[in-house]
Amino acid sequence: MKTFSPLITFVTVAFITITGCAVGPDFRLPDLATPGRYTATPLPSKLAKAPSESTDVRYFVFAEDLPARWWMVFRSPELDRIIKQGLADSPSLAAAQAALIKAEEDLRAVSGSILFPAVNAGFQATRQRTSGNVNTGDSSTFNLYNTSVNVSYTLDIFGGGRRQMEAYQAEVDYQRYIYEGTYLTLTANIVTSAILEASLREQIKATREIIAAEQKQLDVIRKQFELGAVSKAVVLSQETQLAMTKAGLPPIEKQLDLTRHALMVLTGQFPASGQAPEFRLETLHLPESLPVSLPSLLARQRPDIRASEALLHKACAAVGVATANLYPQITLSAGYGFQAISDAIFFNGQSIAWNLGASLLQPIFRGGELTARRRSAVAAYDQATAQYRQTVLKAFQDVADVLRALESDARTLQAQTDAEAAAKATLKLSETQYQLGAVSYPLLLTAQRDYQKTRISLITAQAQQFADTAALFQALGGGWWNRESMPEAAELKE
Repeated sequence: MKTFSPLITFVTVAFITITGCAVGPDFRLPDLATPGRYTATPLPSKLAKAPSESTDVRYFVFAEDLPARWWMVFRSPELDRIIKQGLADSPSLAAAQAALIKAEEDLRAVSGSILFPAVNAGFQATRQRTSGNVNTGDSSTFNLYNTSVNVSYTLDIFGGGRRQMEAYQAEVDYQRYIYEGTYLTLTANIVTSAILEASLREQIKATREIIAAEQKQLDVIRKQFELGAVSKAVVLSQETQLAMTKAGLPPIEKQLDLTRHALMVLTGQFPASGQAPEFRLETLHLPESLPVSLPSLLARQRPDIRASEALLHKACAAVGVATANLYPQITLSAGYGFQAISDAIFFNGQSIAWNLGASLLQPIFRGGELTARRRSAVAAYDQATAQYRQTVLKAFQDVADVLRALESDARTLQAQTDAEAAAKATLKLSETQYQLGAVSYPLLLTAQRDYQKTRISLITAQAQQFADTAALFQALGGGWWNRESMPEAAELKE
């Protein structure tokens, strides 16, 4: 035991030393003075309301938290069901889960190699012959048996190992927020695809109704032409109008098919074999209140900002690792075992073999490699800092854009509703007057075209309001922090 006492003393002193010493900068977030509001001018608390809307006036609720399942505000069981399917079967989300698991396992691996000594057991049996020409001795052939346990440990005196673990932990954080960002993007894409599908179905329905009305009007005009009441030019004009309306239908049907294909892929299904409900605007409902988080909380809620923060933390730790590489590295080693030329005497007292050792490695000349690597790490940290600031700025722009878009959407929908109602009344009056001979055909044709445009524009305005509502929840982070439990790597494997 006296032999090991100096080693034990040295290890104890070393561990006490390394607990209080670590080179490199400690991580701190950049001091960004975020504004107290998202837009240059204050937002109205209430949004404009179309006369045909059955709900109360929509309004912003400031300093309001977001629900984790934010898509439930649309009150669509079909939407909730298909999102659950997407969360279960999406390959993109599965890939993000696997990346998170890998990062956690990498952290465990590097932590084990840094925090604990390496212990290896070995056994070797060889048969060998010595040369008789060495030391004028006789040659001999014999067996050699060797078994031992070796222990080695590199002291983390200057904190390079701890900074390395810090970098791996930052990578875990990064992959976790990438997972949350993928989760949010997936749910938002499913919602917007469902809204687009509903809009396209309504546009197809409206176009077909317009085609039916124009066909009916064409039949009336043809009868009038047979009776000599109108000229051939009037018939040709109506036929042209009908053909143009019909020509606008295939592109909308094509876009609907492409949207359905995208929706299938988002939920992890093949376009040809996937199953999904058909969405229509009347099955979706706008929430009466729209939560708006405080600007000071946005950086903690957006997954992309948190991911950028993790990359900044990783770059900071890399500076510490590069700095620690400039200083000495001390490695302790020890071995204990048995060595004999016969298995019969393998475990007697004379076969015991042991060793104790310590090595110090101090870089002296590396051609400027280590200092250059540290300067490179500092530059990478500066780059990550700038990217973090850009991510924060872009996040505030996203929220400001969607808030103004919602305000504009409400006014646009109100105007489009009024325009559609006026165009419908004008068309009905023009049709009656034309049948009575009170108005000319060009006036009727103009009324038909105006109604067709306002009908499609109204559907588009309704869909845009739904889409921008979903975009608001996405821009504010999606409420992931309010889920019942955050996913751990072990849970993601199930």
